[in-house]
Amino acid sequence: MADTLKALFFDVDDTLYSTSEFAALARRTAIEHMRAHGFKMAVDDALRELDEIVREFSSNYEHHFDKLLLRVPKHYYEGVSPTILVAAAVVGYHETKFRHLRPYEDAVDVLKLLRAQTSLKLGVITSGLPLKQAEKLVRLGMVNLFDPDAIFISDELGISKPNPKLFLRACSAVGVRPSEAMYVGDRPRHDIDPCNKIGMITVLNRRVGKYADEKGETDPDFEIHNFFDLLDIFSSRFGITIKH
Repeated sequence: MADTLKALFFDVDDTLYSTSEFAALARRTAIEHMRAHGFKMAVDDALRELDEIVREFSSNYEHHFDKLLLRVPKHYYEGVSPTILVAAAVVGYHETKFRHLRPYEDAVDVLKLLRAQTSLKLGVITSGLPLKQAEKLVRLGMVNLFDPDAIFISDELGISKPNPKLFLRACSAVGVRPSEAMYVGDRPRHDIDPCNKIGMITVLNRRVGKYADEKGETDPDFEIHNFFDLLDIFSSRFGITIKH
């Protein structure tokens, strides 16, 4: 393991904020908005169908609610405009973003301490659609906590997790060797295994999330349950002491 740490990268979803909790709330709110506009299917039944659609088409698919209406019997929305129902769902989802999308408080606190007291390059390596992932960082109010040249979104590079090339490209772009960079993520197979393969320092974020029970092929160098655990790692393993 490296004695020198020069860069610290983070995943976004279920690392900087609870994606799983937010998605569940946003989808429920969307269905409730649809029901307020004439959709007659029970909320829990509609959510089960919607969750299946997300699994089949991925969370980045842009027509989840259109697919929902195609899949359920038409008597659930007889006499109601499908376009109005989809619009109601989208409004409900985005209102949830505005009201409830918040970062973990300890993530903000620790990043502010690192920004103020270290010369570490602070960045993000995340998979997904560029605008969607960038919007999350903006809504979370965390953009200014990272170096602007250290934010890497997979679809902007043409490389996605778990391809190790994504992480190699990020390290190269900020001028550090993989052994001088740490990555914090929540998914063993996509965040830990590829980084271990190239010699990065790996940290598994053990908060509750949809990948909490996933097993990887390799073990992380460290595990944390909140971001303040990182400060203990910096002090004991890298000689970086942060006052807080």
